[in-house]
Amino acid sequence: MKIAIGNDHAAVEEKQAVVSALQALGHEVSNFGTDTFDSTDYPDYAAAVAKAVAKHDVDLGILICGTGIGMSIAANKVCGIRAALCHSALTAAKSREHNDANILCCGARVIDLATIQEAVKAFITTPFAAGRHARRVQKMMDLEAQCDQ
Repeated sequence: MKIAIGNDHAAVEEKQAVVSALQALGHEVSNFGTDTFDSTDYPDYAAAVAKAVAKHDVDLGILICGTGIGMSIAANKVCGIRAALCHSALTAAKSREHNDANILCCGARVIDLATIQEAVKAFITTPFAAGRHARRVQKMMDLEAQCDQ
């Protein structure tokens, strides 16, 4: 699987650990994040990952910042993106299963590395259930068309 990952200065170590774990599982990882602790602007990384996901250059995206909130808001501004802010393996799995989320957002200052890694594993291994959920996902995506009106 091809996975894009992005982070700001608040999540350098977490990003590095997630990248290593993903690569050890045989996944191809594109790093769109910063590798320094110098202050950066999270919307830049959210946009880069979201655009890669929207263009289908990668299968899924992962964004990590201080709380995950800013990354999720910014990523969801890109058409075709369903970025989910998750705090556990359960919420990450449900975001894929029920919402067909294509980007996982986590906060390095609100959950520990082990929880982030569990959420990532759940996110990348849980398929979309479709069925009744497909109708609901379509309704969410239809909201994008209303932005131009």
